[in-house]
This record gives sequence, structure tokens and C-alpha cells, in this order.
Amino acid sequence: MSATQDLPGKVVTRFAPSPTGFLHIGGARTALFNWLFARHHGGEFHLRIEDTDRARSTEPAIAAILDGMTWLNLNWDGEVVYQFSRAARHAEVAHALLAAGHAYRCYATPEELTALREEQRAARQPMRYDGRWRDRTDWPNDADYVIRLKAPREGSVTIDDQVQGPVTVNNAELDDFVLLRSDGTPTYMLAVVVDDHDMGVTHVIRGDDHLNNAFRQLPIIRAMNEIEGNWPDPVYAHIPLIHGSDGKKLSKRHGALGAQEYQGMGYPAAGMRNYLARLGWSHGDDEFFSDAQAKEWFDIDGIRKSPAQFDLKKLENICGQHIAIADDAALRHEIQGYLGAAGLPLLTEAQAEGLERAMYCLKERAKTLPELLEKGHFILVDRPVEPDEKALKNLDTVSRGILGELTPHLQDVSWDRETLEEALNGFAAAKETKFGALAGPLRAALSGRAATPSVYDMMLVLGRDETLARLKDAAA
Repeated sequence: MSATQDLPGKVVTRFAPSPTGFLHIGGARTALFNWLFARHHGGEFHLRIEDTDRARSTEPAIAAILDGMTWLNLNWDGEVVYQFSRAARHAEVAHALLAAGHAYRCYATPEELTALREEQRAARQPMRYDGRWRDRTDWPNDADYVIRLKAPREGSVTIDDQVQGPVTVNNAELDDFVLLRSDGTPTYMLAVVVDDHDMGVTHVIRGDDHLNNAFRQLPIIRAMNEIEGNWPDPVYAHIPLIHGSDGKKLSKRHGALGAQEYQGMGYPAAGMRNYLARLGWSHGDDEFFSDAQAKEWFDIDGIRKSPAQFDLKKLENICGQHIAIADDAALRHEIQGYLGAAGLPLLTEAQAEGLERAMYCLKERAKTLPELLEKGHFILVDRPVEPDEKALKNLDTVSRGILGELTPHLQDVSWDRETLEEALNGFAAAKETKFGALAGPLRAALSGRAATPSVYDMMLVLGRDETLARLKDAAA
């Protein structure tokens, strides 16, 4: 069944994280799915920070979420909605439910509720509120009370979930949960429903750990529809969680969990988006694709019901393909973002320009940005070039002497690949050897590394003057 066939008009999705920590990689995928679905259908994608838990919500966590979303380029429509700022609206709905008989005052004390839970635990019964104030009107004067939903007790509810399929829950399994606390603050369950309605959300795409919440939220929606009208049920799509390669729920032991951690590890955002899209969703056998293709192809019916497994090697493979095709200027910009996220010094303007100039010979086979920077070490390092241990083995006395002899042969040649190849191969032949024997010393002199781009590429990128200066330094 199409996820949009029963809801004509504009598609509206949202991503609604709680700012109690970083942007989890699973949350990033949920955001991506919502973003892709909205963009595919020409709709809107909104970001809502669910900061009603004031004790655990923090400004650094909010900043981490916003930074992670920005890094992944999951651009949202309109302003960020902060749930706590809408508390008065949430309370308004709770009182509307109370006035219409869909909610009631509960004066049960904390001590009573603790005793009730202990009794239920001892009897091995489900721990839920027993509705002791559900039908009472003998309200005590000046006593604190909460407002509870008068949830239906008979029958059952079936949700035709777009991923999980039809799911049915008996109403007897649900309790009359709190909508409004005694201090007048709303609970999460109420706030989510009101915000989704007021934001015009048509499709709730979230982790399947929220599936049970849908059955608690629907009675609020349907009661408000009776009261006001125009409170339609959203389309639900509860997506499986991400597991590690061992089949267990993704956790810290599987590696980084926060989206920004992956930025700081040097994975390009385009590759991350591509990989996350493939975690639990598919379009035929396509593994590698662009953002434009993802937006064109994505729909809920491609989401699998079984959990996806996070595989770091697959991530690296996808990222390497995206690095290879990336625009050089954009890649230069992303590298600066990676360095900032990793707490490393940013490139100078000269280094950044040199790196961009060298991109054509760096991008191939680099799976991460640190790998690309290592390949580009020759353009980032200043003279005198200090060779590492492996490179130093190629700069013995004989090799230094050969470099000293070579330098004059390059003084006046045309600085293009064909001429340089002729000059170096000719010099090697005159020495009764092959170019391969020169390659190691040249790599060490030009880069200070044993593994580099081709000697010719380094010479072309560095230019005549810098190349000759490095050869003279190495020969000295």
C-alpha cells in the first residue's frame, strides 16, 4: 500500500530528537529517512527538539544535534521547534480533553502509586495505573492533581504500519497515563501528539521502539478529533533499529555512535548519507548513488522490516567512491570541516589551494579524508622535507648522489608529464637502470613518504622550482 494514498495534499515529516546526548547514528538515519521521504514527495521536513525533560536536556546536546544535522546537510524547513516553549499549548489541549470528558483529575498521591506498583510487582501483574479516580467527582479541595487520559478499555486498535504491517493491541493493555503533571507541565506523550498536529505532520517515521507509543497517542488524537475535528491519524512507519555486525543492538562497543564522531573520523557527508540510506532501505541492487538519485528513488515501501547491520568496511567503501567523484573545491571545504571536528589545525590558504590543485591524483582509492590528506602530504609539508623511517631507507649515500646528478637534467626541460617521463627514463637508461630504481629516492625527496601519488604527479603539482629545491635538499 502506498504511504500517501489516503492523505492527499502535502507530505510533512519531522525529526524529533531529545537533547540528552549526541545525535546517535540511528537518529541520523531516522532523520535521513524523514528528509528523503519529504523531498521525494515535494513536501516539508521539520526539526523539533523535544526538550521537555528539563533535568536531562542540555545546550551542548542541542548544539551537537544541530551540528550533526548541518554536517549531513539534512536541511529542514522553517525554524527549529523547541517543545518546551509550547507548554502552554500542550496544557490547553489537556484541559480541552478534561472539559470534554476524555480526561479526568487524578488525586492519587505518590505514596499511593508506589504502594500500587509494589502490590502489582508482588502479584506479578503488569504495572499500570488502576483508574481509581477515573469516574470519581468527590474531588478534595486545594489538593494537587494530575490530568489523566480516559483511555478506551474495550475492544482493540489496529495500526496499519507502513513498515511493520498491521499491528493490533487490546485496549485493556493500555492505562490512563498522565497528560498534565500537578505542576501544570505536560508529559512527553501529550506534547508529541499536539506538536505533530500543530506542525501538520502527515507521516510519523521513527524507530520501532516507539511503536507502543503510537497506541497510547492515538486515543489523544481521536478524542481531539471528536472535540475539534481536523485531527487526522498520521501515517505511521516504525523502522527497525540498527544492529552491530554481531547482530546485537548498536552500542559503544561497536565503535562511534554520534554522527559528529564520524565527521571527526574523516568520513565524507555524502558517503555517510549514502551508507545510512542503505541501512534498512534498498532500491534494487543499487549500493552507490547520489543525493539526487536517493531523493528520486526513496519511498517507505523500500524499508525492510528486519534490523540493519552496521558495517564499517561497507561504509569506507561507499565513502571512497564518493571521495573519488567529489568536486575538488567542495572536498577542500569538507576537509577543513573534518579538521575542525577532529580538533586538528586547519589548513592554511596556501595548503588548501595546493591540496585542491592536487586532488586529481589524490582522490583515487582514498576511503577517508585522513587517507586523502596522507596521500597529499607532499603538498602540505614545508621544506626541508623530513623523511619518515620507511622513506629514509631510500635516501642512502648512493641515492643522494644520484639525485644530485639528476637535478641539472631537469633544469631546462618543459614541465609536462610527457617531457618529464622522457627525461627521467633517459636519465635512468644512462645510469643503466630503470625508472623504478629512481622512484623510491624521488618519493622520499619530494614527499618524505614511501607511499605517494606518482612521482610525475607530485612534480607537476609542486612545480619546477619547488621540485628542484626539494631534490637539492635531499642530495645535500
